[in-house]
Amino acid sequence: MTTRKALQTSLIHTDYRAPEGFGALPHAIHHASTVLFKDVAALRARNWQDKSGYTYGLHGTPTTFTLEARLAEIEGGSHCVLAPSGLAAIAMVDFGLLRSGDDLLIPDNVYNPNRELGRWLAQDYGITTRFYDPMAGEGIAELIRPNTRLVWTEAPGSVSMEVPDIPAICRAVKARREAGQDIHVAIDNTWSAGIAFRAFDHGVDIVMQALTKYQSGGSDVLMGAVITRDRELMRRMEMAHMRIGFGVGADDAYLVLRGLPTMKLRFDAHDAGARKVAAWLKQRPEISRVLHPAFEDCPGHETWKRDFSGAGGLFSVVFDERYAEAQTDRFIDSLKFFKIGYSWGGAHSLCVPYRIQDMRRGWQGKGQLVRFNIGLEEPDDLIADIEQAFGAL
Repeated sequence: MTTRKALQTSLIHTDYRAPEGFGALPHAIHHASTVLFKDVAALRARNWQDKSGYTYGLHGTPTTFTLEARLAEIEGGSHCVLAPSGLAAIAMVDFGLLRSGDDLLIPDNVYNPNRELGRWLAQDYGITTRFYDPMAGEGIAELIRPNTRLVWTEAPGSVSMEVPDIPAICRAVKARREAGQDIHVAIDNTWSAGIAFRAFDHGVDIVMQALTKYQSGGSDVLMGAVITRDRELMRRMEMAHMRIGFGVGADDAYLVLRGLPTMKLRFDAHDAGARKVAAWLKQRPEISRVLHPAFEDCPGHETWKRDFSGAGGLFSVVFDERYAEAQTDRFIDSLKFFKIGYSWGGAHSLCVPYRIQDMRRGWQGKGQLVRFNIGLEEPDDLIADIEQAFGAL
């Protein structure tokens, strides 16, 4: 005889199960903090680091496991773990590999929050943090100390756009690792989204991505990822992930999954639009330099041509030094289609000024630097917008 449940209990416990065999194109969204086990033996046997099963929402659901697998595949990696932002992914790498007394090398053109995190590690955690010339190449070997554990790279620098010789840096680090030193190379590969630069094929050990950009494509998600081909390195990342308590929401993971099928098409469209706008800007008397890796006079262009297959939508320009900051600010305020805001990779074009002299040691020149993200608008409309804004100078 079936026991009749009280209404309140029946609202929580139901016998209904949806039929098997449902198929659809979108990935399912699995929301969970609590994950259920069939019995106590299953609970005690489950390992949160073994992605053949589930233990708790923070350690993953079918939605996040699917996204991790897809991202690893795109990058050519084997293992991936998600973080709630790109900066959180950077922190996961740092806390996974560094201890008090270790040495950290960061390129001088790095994403600024990475720089600030490095300074914090030096100030409060006893980790020596040094900033090196991003164009050091094989010369990085002279900077590596016996206690150097991590060399960050970024290709290109997200503001000044130099393209470093990643293979040369990796060869120098690999030589020290083969000699017994525990040292690795990590790259912020957000600019290429894993599409235009195959980091693992060039010797990188760890890839970090801000999925906020091209992977999402909607300017509405904050998320990061760390990807490796090395299981032991991933174990160290996962331990940092667990101890810090990083997690991502299922809805956000779904939004990134939804963006992946069109990512290459969007990236190529951003790339084509950016090259057209940048080429036009290069002819303008208001602009003294166009910092776009696909252009011959951009530092590291030959390296970009050798190692990269595309460029995306992000580049910077330096205004003629006759224009003061107030004038270039007025130029930006006069733009109609370009919005003022950080990040990139969405449909909308963006424009941001930077005080580059305060950010980079030994920066040459006095002109004002402005970074453009070319979205998915018609490039001729963007060019016309920039041209009318030049009138505000």
